[in-house]
Amino acid sequence: MNEQYSPTGFRVLPTVVKNLLIINVLMFLADITLQRFNIDLTNILGLHFFKASDFHVYQFITYMFMHGNFSHLFFNMFALWMFGNTLENLWGSQRFLLFYMVCGIGAGLCQELVQYIQYATTLADYANVNTGGQIIPMSSYLNMLTTVGASGAIYGLLLAFGMTFPDSRIYLYFLLPIKAKWFVVGYAVLELLLGFFDGGNVAHFAHLGGMLFGLILILYWKKHGLSGPSFDLKRWKGWFWNMKEKMGKKGMKYTRYEEVKDEVPRDDGEYNRQRAEKERDVDALLDKISKNGYASLTDEEKEFLFKNSK
Repeated sequence: MNEQYSPTGFRVLPTVVKNLLIINVLMFLADITLQRFNIDLTNILGLHFFKASDFHVYQFITYMFMHGNFSHLFFNMFALWMFGNTLENLWGSQRFLLFYMVCGIGAGLCQELVQYIQYATTLADYANVNTGGQIIPMSSYLNMLTTVGASGAIYGLLLAFGMTFPDSRIYLYFLLPIKAKWFVVGYAVLELLLGFFDGGNVAHFAHLGGMLFGLILILYWKKHGLSGPSFDLKRWKGWFWNMKEKMGKKGMKYTRYEEVKDEVPRDDGEYNRQRAEKERDVDALLDKISKNGYASLTDEEKEFLFKNSK
């Protein structure tokens, strides 16, 4: 259960988020360094169109760790820290990493689909392409269709955060407060419009693909009762109490956040009353986490939840 929900292990920089930040920064520095030796790491690890000669299956993973410039890297990593630390603390490292990778790979698949539609409807009948400055063979042009960046996975995290904490406030441009659910909807609509009307080189449909695959995974978790945004915290709490009873654990008892030792036996009525009271307290804290996040708990509440979640 610790890999699924671990409020007692809350950290500002949890394991997976920390390592993703490190890997992305190192890959960015490696790309800059290797360019001096005429080694194009972006061409090797970026995601090429699947009909291009430079395409390799492993690029569906490696492209997520490459970025076009510093601002591209910075804003992706800032969003990873901003949304990822809360989600990893809530889900656990293994489930968070699974979600991140599924969204990133899904974004790559959607980008490939969009590029194929463009190819089949516009490019397939031509042997050469006029890029504006020169005419190049179609094979060379297809190798130029390269996608890089963690944005698809990041948009998946954004969706998950909005579904998990819909009423949490996000400060747009650090000034304007907006509820997470409307922030997600707004970005999805914006990306959809830009996907159709923006002529730049931003992979807007890859962003939407990350959100789409994130939504599919969240709905799958919800249907099958697995941990994630739909994880039933009360079911987890019930499992804990049942296991504790079966194992016959004794020791410290907590009621209303006050420590009480089992120094004298209690009758069944008193035991059931105190247990029900503790369960109500735990329910209230778990509901508070679902609505406002673990960080909203006071130190006293965190300590109480820790003592009753071992």
